[in-house]
Formats: sequence, C-alpha cells, structure tokens
Amino acid sequence: MSTVNFTPMGGAGEVGANSYVVEIGGLRIVLDCGLHPKKEGLAALPNFAPLKEAPDAVIISHAHIDHCGSVPYLMKLFPSTTGYATAPTLRIMDRMLHNSVSVMGILRDERNIPEYPLYEHVDVDNAMRRCYGIDMGQEFRLFPDSPVRVRFHPAGHVLGCASIELYSPDHSLFYTADISAVDQELMPGFEAPANARSFDTLIIESTYGANEGADAIDYGAEADRFGLDIATVLRGGGCVLVPCFALGRAQEILNIVARMQEDGTIPDVPVYASGLGRAIYEIYDRFSGQLKPEARLSPLANFGRVGDVWDPAVARTLLKTPGIIVATSGMMIENTPSAMIAQHMIKETQHGIFFVGYCDPDTLGHRVKASKPGDELVFTLGGQPVKVALENVRSYHFSAHAPRKALQRVVERFNPKNLIFVHGDPPAVAWMHENCGNGCAKFDPVIGEKVVLHPR
Repeated sequence: MSTVNFTPMGGAGEVGANSYVVEIGGLRIVLDCGLHPKKEGLAALPNFAPLKEAPDAVIISHAHIDHCGSVPYLMKLFPSTTGYATAPTLRIMDRMLHNSVSVMGILRDERNIPEYPLYEHVDVDNAMRRCYGIDMGQEFRLFPDSPVRVRFHPAGHVLGCASIELYSPDHSLFYTADISAVDQELMPGFEAPANARSFDTLIIESTYGANEGADAIDYGAEADRFGLDIATVLRGGGCVLVPCFALGRAQEILNIVARMQEDGTIPDVPVYASGLGRAIYEIYDRFSGQLKPEARLSPLANFGRVGDVWDPAVARTLLKTPGIIVATSGMMIENTPSAMIAQHMIKETQHGIFFVGYCDPDTLGHRVKASKPGDELVFTLGGQPVKVALENVRSYHFSAHAPRKALQRVVERFNPKNLIFVHGDPPAVAWMHENCGNGCAKFDPVIGEKVVLHPR
C-alpha cells in the first residue's frame, strides 16, 4: 500500500498562513492557502518551498483570510493549478480578496511596505475564474480518472466553511479546518460524519487547546449577558461600539441584536454596520438555506450604514444619540472603522465598547481592553494620543472555534490511526498532543516538516 505525505507550509505551531500539502493517490493537493495576520509583506505568505512542482489543486475550507488570502499568489506561481471550495466560500472569497488588495495598498503607503500589494485585483479575478464551487456533501474528483475522491462536510464555523475529506483506495483523510462545536445564532455546529471511524488520518485544529476557560462558556448565556449590558448603556444615553470581524462575527452579532430588539431586551435604537460586513451579509442572505433551520436572518435594510468615519463630523454625529455600531476591524487595528469611532467614544463616559472576539496582545484592541481612565492611546498611525475617559470596555466570548473538550470528543469520535494537530500556538498544540488520541500515532509538525502517514 502507498503512503501519504503531509507537509505544513503554514499554520503549524501557529494560527495564521494556514496551508498544508497532502500527497495522496499520486496527487499533490494544497489544503487552504492563507495569509498570516501578524506578519507583513512576503513574510505573511506560507512557506511555499515544499512545492517543487505545481500542485494539482488547492482546496479551500473557508474564506477567512488566514485560510484563503494567499490563493491568488499561489495561482500566479502555478498557473495550471485549480481551486475548489463551496459556492458560498467562493462568493465571500471574492469580496475578501479584493478587500485584501485594497488594504495592502493602504499599508504599503502607511507603513512603507514596498512588497505590498502581494497581488493585484486582476490576480484575484484570474484566481476566482480558476476556482470551482462544489455543493456541500457532493463527492467529486479532481480529474476524471483520479483514484482520489473529495467531499466537503459542514464545519459550522462561518457560512460555507467545510471540513475536507480525501479518500483514495489506500488511505482516507479528514481535515476538520475550523469547526464550531455548538450552534451559533445563524450557523449550526459541526457534526462528525457517520463514517468518522473509517478515516485513517485526522487533521484537527487546536486553537483553544490552551484555553481552559473556553470549556465553560455557554453561547446562549453569553448572548444574554451581552444584550443586557447593551441595554444598560443605551438607557443611560450612550452608544455601544462592537468591533467585529467582517466574516461571521458581524453577521452573528447583528442578528443577536435584531432578535433582542424584537423581544424587548434591547431598546429599539438605530443599528449600524460597516462596509465589508454588509457586503458579506448579502451573501448570507443569498445562501440563507445553509444557515441553521430556525435561524431568522434580519433584512439588511434594517441596519444603517456606518458612513465615512474618517470624517470626524460623521463619527461624532453617530455618537450624539443612542445607537449600536458594529464595525470592523474586530481587533480594532489602527485606522479601521472601529478605531476611528473609538477615538471619539473613548473621550466620554456614557458609552460602551464591547469586544466579542479575540484580540492579539500586539493590537490596539488589546490596549483598549486593558486601558483605564487617564491613559493615552493612539488610534491612527502617526496620530496624536487620545486621553481615555471611558471605563465601560467589556469582553464576551462568541468564538466560532471549538473549545478543547469538544475537540477531545471529536478525536474520540474518529479514533484515527494518525492524528495531526494544526492551527494552534505551541501551548495549545502541546495540550492537545498530551490529552487527545491515546493509541493514535500523533504528530505536531513544524512548518516544512514532512510527515509520512500509513493506513490502518
């Protein structure tokens, strides 16, 4: 029997630039091809050194930039390579990648990064023309006579997100990608396929392996706390800013707010959403049949536009009367809509800034969360510091990643021969390695390290 080779080009011992080469059934397949959110320029790309020849295909699990952001670059390097993803993922990728080009152009000028943009809008268009949209659950082959079959399974993370099954006569492999273990407001949670125990190899995310607290979080209870805290600010005459990632978190939060306004938990005040989050919301509406059956997607027209918050007058006008503002970026990166609004909000005491996702310690969002009255923060690159008056800065756990006990249960459900831990910082991977998969051959490779996998 033939062996299977697995080589990470990114996303091993880290979260970012997720990309893995699988050699199976005579094919060379790239699973995901992202950009690293904490690195800049060429350093943000995966390490493409293991690709001595063009891959036969790149299969994209979902449209977060750390999973798809390098696809146009890869396809410039290898013009013969084709891509595959679910139809919603392709629609969202198109928006996300064009936005990425624009952001890289801004960063080139603001931070003097001469390599940016790493690709142009025309490269995105070319890449998208070479990608095929495949229905969830539909088996397909990369070539008519290929022994390798591929299938997407619902991962529950964001709209269109898929775990990826690769099956050859000699070996079967399941890549979870990013999975949510519970139902969110709109998206159903991940469920292992009925044939889970038939897979020789499981490649599993490890994001929350080192986060003991995430095991105790209840999504519904967290949403209730969030809604009651919003209501308190609004009834006190303030506004609430919710920094959000444009894909997934923004759509979930907008619909939590809409539902709670309908049931009276949150006062009926204007709700605003910023640009990219609105564009992706339209795609959620287009593919609303792939949301959980009981999900009620509020019409986008119910949410106002944030507007040009780089104009101080626009930002100040937003804050004159009670309202809820859902704005990118989720980590409040300098010069983004959430940062531009926050620099005005932070000077006053009646408002609230409510973070609903992870903030890296190196980001402005983390500094805002740690701030206290009297501190000074800079919200624009090269700008003047702003003195903090606001105390009401809160955090809520709405992650679409499975906590570690849920990941343990996934491993138990599959019980594979080979278990590979990816998409986690070293402490997270170490916990997963120690506490999951007793009896499995376990691997936590570094970037560029080839792992040889044997069937059962």
